[in-house]
Amino acid sequence: MSRTYNPKEEYSEKFDDIRKASMEQSFYKYGPVRANYGPNGGVNAIESLKRYLREYERTGNTEFLTDVANFAMIEFMYPSIKGATFRRTGSDESPGLHGMSVNEVKMFKELEEV
Repeated sequence: MSRTYNPKEEYSEKFDDIRKASMEQSFYKYGPVRANYGPNGGVNAIESLKRYLREYERTGNTEFLTDVANFAMIEFMYPSIKGATFRRTGSDESPGLHGMSVNEVKMFKELEEV
């Protein structure tokens, strides 16, 4: 396994392109993000995110994942939660992954060999 970060394998420009195009389309369909979201808007980004994630789980249509990402970005830009702020956290504060990563499996196996 390569230990060199490869953006072509670890990041999707196509996903971003689709996501950005959806934001432009939504601007014309629904109006400006600033007017629709946040404490003064009539649309709830978090509840919309949950709705689209459930639709992805139901259908397997990855288009809904680009919408989920957009709703997360909108919530980041115009938080609905009073006092929301960005603060980088360490691993000790992370909720963690569901399952075991390949690096965690490797470390577990190395511990077993000791």
